[in-house]
Amino acid sequence: MASRTLALSAAAAGLVALPAIALPAIALAPAAHASAPAQSGTTHLWGKLTQLNDSGASGTVTASLTGDQLSIKIVSHGLLAGAPHAQHLHIGGSSTCPSNDTKGTGVDGHLRVADAMKDYGMIAVSLTTSGDTSPKSGLAVTRFPVGSTTYSRTITVSDATAASIRAGKGVVVQHGVDYNGDGKYSGSSKSELDPSLPEEATDPANCGRLEVSQMSGMPTGGVQTGAGASDDASVVAFGGAATALTAAAGFGYLGLRRRHTNRI
Repeated sequence: MASRTLALSAAAAGLVALPAIALPAIALAPAAHASAPAQSGTTHLWGKLTQLNDSGASGTVTASLTGDQLSIKIVSHGLLAGAPHAQHLHIGGSSTCPSNDTKGTGVDGHLRVADAMKDYGMIAVSLTTSGDTSPKSGLAVTRFPVGSTTYSRTITVSDATAASIRAGKGVVVQHGVDYNGDGKYSGSSKSELDPSLPEEATDPANCGRLEVSQMSGMPTGGVQTGAGASDDASVVAFGGAATALTAAAGFGYLGLRRRHTNRI
């Protein structure tokens, strides 16, 4: 079955840009023109994912970076079961996470994706389970983990992204919050990224900065090296001035939800 993808928008903190919202046009990738030569040696990193939007979601991240190879492991807790959760490595902004009590532009003051762009910046890596890991796969929902789980993968990153990670400026964010507690993504409030999706599906659930560690341990169980081109059948163009290539991608998300009916 061909996967359907919603791509990200750098202008919406790296998820999807839509004509319905006015966001500042910014660069699609962090300082791609200023890439530096890959460094030798291994940098070890650790991060703690703490809840946003009172989601109850938490987790830990361990990672190691050797040259342009990032091995990352995420152990998550408290995410909505049976639902896909987009997750990304962000670069830019102030390289921080907003606090759980930060108010946003969503219903009842919920924090939306674009609200936190100044904190964690834009998507540099989509932490998918297979295939493409570029910002274009930011909402490739058939290739993100479902529910709370342990994720591990080794991914090829750009020199610019590697430099930011080594400097302790990478931030991991997971998305998807069940505000009304009905066990699925629902509600009358729509996502600012795509009105065919409920706000619950795309709001950030947790966040954590990758701190440089002196520990020598490395994450194990990498899935595969992810540097290939996107294998998705449909893509929504991203960027502040990009034109949407398809409006049907959002329905792929809803179709995926129907296929998980027995688990929701």
